[in-house]
Amino acid sequence: MEALQGRGLTALRLILASTLLSTTLHYAHNGLRAADYPQAEGVSVELTAALVVVAYVLFTVFGVLGYRDYLRGRHWRALAFLMIYSLSGLASLEHFLIDVPRIPAFWFATIYTDTAAALALWAFVTWAATKLDRAPVPA
Repeated sequence: MEALQGRGLTALRLILASTLLSTTLHYAHNGLRAADYPQAEGVSVELTAALVVVAYVLFTVFGVLGYRDYLRGRHWRALAFLMIYSLSGLASLEHFLIDVPRIPAFWFATIYTDTAAALALWAFVTWAATKLDRAPVPA
């Protein structure tokens, strides 16, 4: 696991910071203004808002755990947590499964910044996993 010791930290920090910023903005707007977003049939606006808050907290916990484990050298576990955290950005695309949100352009753009951040995290995890796969195996 030494193959990643200290490597990729700057990139990971930038990706996590941009993911956190984007998802915080998007999920906050989504929670506070849930009625502005397309609603799933049979799900109240209040329940939607509560689910958004719970999802944000859970996803963010996985991001923190992933970062912590990466720093501690538990790379495979960290990468698994980071992949779960990336779902916070991909989940934003769910809005389009029901209808196109009719929200101001800034908030609409956060759907795409969430997705871009998630894809950047996937790229990082893929890069890190390839480095781990190449680590020499003791004879």
